[in-house]
Order: sequence, then C-alpha cells, then structure tokens
Amino acid sequence: MDIYPPSLGNLIDQFSKLPGIGRKSAERLALHVLRSPRELAERLAQGLVEVKEKIRFCSICFNITDSDPCPICSDQRRANGTLCVVEGPGDQLAVEQSGAFSGRYHILQGVLSPLDGIGPEDLRIAELLSRIRNEDVREVILAINPTAEGETTVSYLTEILSEKDLTVTRIALGIPLGGDLKYIDSMTIKRSMDNRSSCTP
Repeated sequence: MDIYPPSLGNLIDQFSKLPGIGRKSAERLALHVLRSPRELAERLAQGLVEVKEKIRFCSICFNITDSDPCPICSDQRRANGTLCVVEGPGDQLAVEQSGAFSGRYHILQGVLSPLDGIGPEDLRIAELLSRIRNEDVREVILAINPTAEGETTVSYLTEILSEKDLTVTRIALGIPLGGDLKYIDSMTIKRSMDNRSSCTP
C-alpha cells in the first residue's frame, strides 16, 4: 500500500522514470515540488511541455535546437572548413563548452553497433557525406567516444572518408589530466603510448 496520496504517488512514479533517479530521489523531488510555491510547479510543467513542443533536430548538423538551422550552423564565422563529428548532442555540448573548437559540428545520433542492429543507414552518415560534398570541408575531426562501438564507427568513417580530398583526424586519447597511472586501464595506457608527443621547453 502506498503511503502517499495518489497524486503525490503518481508524481513520484513519474520522477522515478527519469534516468539516474531512484525511488528515494524521486520522493525527495516530489516532496520539494509539494513544499515549493505553485509557480515552481507551473514553470516546471511549462518547461517540460515547451521542450516537447519546440525542440527538434537541426536540418544541417542534427543537433537539438529550437530554431532551424541551429545558431552554430547559422553562424558564418564558423564556416571555416572544419567539421567535428560526434555521437550525440551531449558530446557536442562538451566540446563546445571546452572552447577548443570554433568550426561546425555533425551529430551522428549514435554509433555503429551490429549486435544491436545499428548500421550505417541508421546514423547520419549519408548526411555527413552530403555535407562534405556540398560545403567547403577541408578537415573532419572524429570526436567519437572510445568504446567498442565507437572504435567500429571511427574505423568505418576513416575508411569511407579516406576516399575524399580532405584531412581526417581524431581527438587524442590517453591519460586524463590528474590521472594516476596505476589506476588507468591497460587500453588507455596503450593509447597514450601510441599517441605520445614530443616535449618542448
């Protein structure tokens, strides 16, 4: 038997369906909403509805946006011939927040996973090739996560892009800043050794 009234129990159930939110966290969130002014609940509900109504994929890079094309694709200063390819919107956001990249992006919306039935036709690879043909792309940076599926995707993209007249690079992989070698997995150490660079004074 649920100890909460049905409406509160329903809110707890809805919160608990969110990723990373267990039952106890869902209870805390629901009780916080209950104790807060009505305006908080109204703004929360409005925000949820607006996200579902307004957010869509950019027709060029396939990032999430509420205007099409997205602000990055619309910015002519970013048409510098460099395209950064990432798996999803979260990866694009991480690269953008770093401030290390000033070109444009292409979001694949996933990675190749033959075991899950995800092939090239399920990703935005055809659109990537179309952009390379139609835009003045001189370099493609592959910023794909180093998972088994990510490695498969990088190998596939490297092969098909090698036929194009452009430079294909990949972000460096290795020991994170502040990392401790004795706690780093052997594959990461191997990558770090393979991608080592010269020391300059």
